[in-house]
Amino acid sequence: MQIPQSQYDNATAIRTDLGAIFVSLELSRATWLVTSLSPGGGEKMSKHVVQGGDVGELLSRFAHLQEKVRCRTGCVFPIITIQEAGLDGFWIHRVLQDHGVESHIVDAASIAASRRGRRAKTDRIDGETLVRTLLAFKRGEPRVCAMVRAPSPQEEDRRRVCRERRVLIAERVEHVNRIKGLLFAQGIGEYQPLRKDRRIRLDELRTGDGRALPPHLKAQILRELDRLELLLDHIAVVERERDLLVTAADENTTITRPAAMLCAIKGVGAEIAAVLCTEGLSRHFDNRRQVAAYAGLAPTPWQSGTIDREQGVSKAGNPRLRTTMIQLAWLWLRNQPSSALSEWFFHRVQSNGGRHKKSTIVALARKLLVALWKYVRLSVVIDGVAMKAA
Repeated sequence: MQIPQSQYDNATAIRTDLGAIFVSLELSRATWLVTSLSPGGGEKMSKHVVQGGDVGELLSRFAHLQEKVRCRTGCVFPIITIQEAGLDGFWIHRVLQDHGVESHIVDAASIAASRRGRRAKTDRIDGETLVRTLLAFKRGEPRVCAMVRAPSPQEEDRRRVCRERRVLIAERVEHVNRIKGLLFAQGIGEYQPLRKDRRIRLDELRTGDGRALPPHLKAQILRELDRLELLLDHIAVVERERDLLVTAADENTTITRPAAMLCAIKGVGAEIAAVLCTEGLSRHFDNRRQVAAYAGLAPTPWQSGTIDREQGVSKAGNPRLRTTMIQLAWLWLRNQPSSALSEWFFHRVQSNGGRHKKSTIVALARKLLVALWKYVRLSVVIDGVAMKAA
């Protein structure tokens, strides 16, 4: 039976009967592109440019959209917005929520895109794509995108401590390597810039051919040591803040109680406990698969017809949490050799003839993360774990 063209058009038109004005925000430093789809306007999307950072003008644009829809339909509709997670953080999301606007933040990498070799990309196209994604999400379509859970200002601020320390440690490594490289070019390989007597030993150094350090080279190294010592002071301050965050007895039991439980395990220090709590274990997960997926430690299958293989971990989750778990997995083997997880690792490696240690340590990190999540959330003690002496 032939379907009339009018019925075909109605079936393929964009749904606008969800009772809201759908708005996407394409954010940049200079301008914000506002793309909206309003009830009663068919399937046409309107676009307006707002000066970047001008929240008042953005709210005025929302009020104008609501007034236009009210004049057209006689009803007042709420506004639902969507924006991509990016450099702007979460402050716009919080401002919109404070003004009664339903706001969503989406992971841009989770939105399906064309796989053609050369795909057109403009802010106008991206704005329309975000609106269609928001429509599908509100219709309840499964796995249409991944919405980001915006942390509270307190949760966001607590993450700064461990993240700043990681940046400072990386800068410390750069300065140490630069000093060692400068000296190695002069035939000096035993100098350690992190020792407390680094300045005294610098005066005693002799090049490989028996000369004292050239004056300009020594001056450069002294300036490097000045910057290095400043970094060491900053690292010490940040580590004191981290220890206070882990041990402070305040009303925030979401961080302090799990951190204290983790620090009681042999081989888990304050830094690892703080990273695990602030980056992962303080969140809510429904099951172990969500825990592993958030850390990017979940396996990625490749199955098509008779082809069925694994591509390794997805690495699509929190990179800081994933890196920390890999480090903790190696420490776990050293400090918890009698635990069930360590015995599983040793048996797995031996069954492979001593090969595939790196891939097996990733599997151990995934199992260990799930075990620690059960430990801090449900108080399920890890089998064979050794606790620190009281």
